[in-house]
Amino acid sequence: MAKTNYQSIDEYHQAFSGEALARMQTIRKIINDVVPEAEECISYQKPCYKYHGYLIYYCAFPKHITLSNPYSKAFWNHFKEDLAGYKTNKSAIQITTSQPLPEQLITEIVTFRKKENEGKERIKRNIQSTQT
Repeated sequence: MAKTNYQSIDEYHQAFSGEALARMQTIRKIINDVVPEAEECISYQKPCYKYHGYLIYYCAFPKHITLSNPYSKAFWNHFKEDLAGYKTNKSAIQITTSQPLPEQLITEIVTFRKKENEGKERIKRNIQSTQT
């Protein structure tokens, strides 16, 4: 895949086929099912979802799919055991093409991120209401 200037998630997906495309479509469906009000966009030339801030990114590579976001300590503590079989760093989880797509885990990750962002939004509103 050559670098391009993607304008939408549909356009990003069109650059792929086969297993990579199928996996991304599944991830997109999970995100839309869990957070139907999330806004789809392209950020850093990757599919991104916003819901009270950045929710999650994903992207495809020849040998893996990456789910990314600057994940919190609470996130890593919560999913430590679930993610033991995956290559991770502070902001990314790689799911190789040799591994089945963990749909239930992705659902749980998106649900967790949704709740985190809702919590941040509540705190932000509470701070703003006390300042007025």
